[in-house]
Amino acid sequence: MKVSIRACRSITTLFAVGVLALSTTGTAAADPLGNFVAPVADPALYLPTPLGEPWFDPPAGYEQQPPGAVLATRRVTVGPLFTPVVSTQILFRTNDSKDRPVAGVTTVIVPSAPWTGPGSRPVVAYNMAIDSLGNTCAPSWTLPRGIAPEIVPVQSFLAKNYAVVVTDHQGPRQGYAAGPMAGHAILDALRAMVKLPELGLPAESPIAATGYSGGAIASGWAAQLAPTYAPDVNLVGVAFGGAPTDYRILLRSLNGTVGSTLFLSATLGVAREYPEMFSLMNANGLRLATIAKDMCIYLTAPGGLVAPIPAQALSDIPNVDRTPIAEQIIASTRMGGDKTPTVPVFIYHGQQEFWIPKEGVETLYDEWCAQGANVRLEEYLGEHLIVALSGIPGAYAWIDDRLAGIPVPSGCSSFGR
Repeated sequence: MKVSIRACRSITTLFAVGVLALSTTGTAAADPLGNFVAPVADPALYLPTPLGEPWFDPPAGYEQQPPGAVLATRRVTVGPLFTPVVSTQILFRTNDSKDRPVAGVTTVIVPSAPWTGPGSRPVVAYNMAIDSLGNTCAPSWTLPRGIAPEIVPVQSFLAKNYAVVVTDHQGPRQGYAAGPMAGHAILDALRAMVKLPELGLPAESPIAATGYSGGAIASGWAAQLAPTYAPDVNLVGVAFGGAPTDYRILLRSLNGTVGSTLFLSATLGVAREYPEMFSLMNANGLRLATIAKDMCIYLTAPGGLVAPIPAQALSDIPNVDRTPIAEQIIASTRMGGDKTPTVPVFIYHGQQEFWIPKEGVETLYDEWCAQGANVRLEEYLGEHLIVALSGIPGAYAWIDDRLAGIPVPSGCSSFGR
């Protein structure tokens, strides 16, 4: 396979930085420098470094518990918040992308003030855009330390006296961009929540899910998996924006551009859930996996400015994205297809979105509507970062209506398309 001189230089630069980092941190493996010099395609070497907190370790035999079973709980303090709250973290049983048992973590934040409205207190499953590979990037770690990047929208829902559930939807391997893992984690976190009476959030509590960009992956997959995987969860609506729905599209829009390192991080995250992908990587691909295994988005995202590496440069297989392994995984992580939500869905997206082109959500809208879903699609002026803000008023007002029990018109409709 031919790789551009620019890509080769970018790889050389990145690996020089990686050698320096490994020589000082030693976090890549038991022998980080040895594996960097002569990497092997052992998926275990490219998992995130454990936090070293025993609470995150599931008890022996947890695999025999049903999805959503509570394995452990603890009180935590999260913030900074203006609303007085009581916060609880739950370790629970869920399934990964291949339906294998794993342990998940969620943080349930409940206002201290009693709910005075009708029925049970509403719940918002707020799905942060984790978009990272390290365990210290997950909400369960950042929320108690006051460094969670999306604390403002969490506060906005708490100010309405809703409870907010923030789940580590990437799972224990930090499988960034692996939609099935994310959907399972969200739904099983909500199952675990209602099993704790002390939280005051019974099974009849209305639940809405929302998230943007990486958080939209989790929200959309939760919506489309709920009818078959967790019909017992009282989901009343799902709103999401800026959704990457199809990685075949992202191969054209992000791969080899200034957004390339974010795309490569997603590729590594998916490989953790589908380890057969490591067999497609060359030595440079495995070295990159070694360097990035614990990085958060604020380190990976800017990398494309320096090293716009195309994914094809990390494999020696011609047309690697068209191999049977790649085709199967791209299909498995594509939102839509034969999976359809039964709850109302609100989707918003930028008309000038160039990183995550709107064709993905338009195809998703068409597929879901053709199968009888109730979907509202709104497209706004602007690209990804602009619409992340301009889309909030409409999406959150829609969520308020769903939690209040206000019905939506049947069928599908769109604006701005």
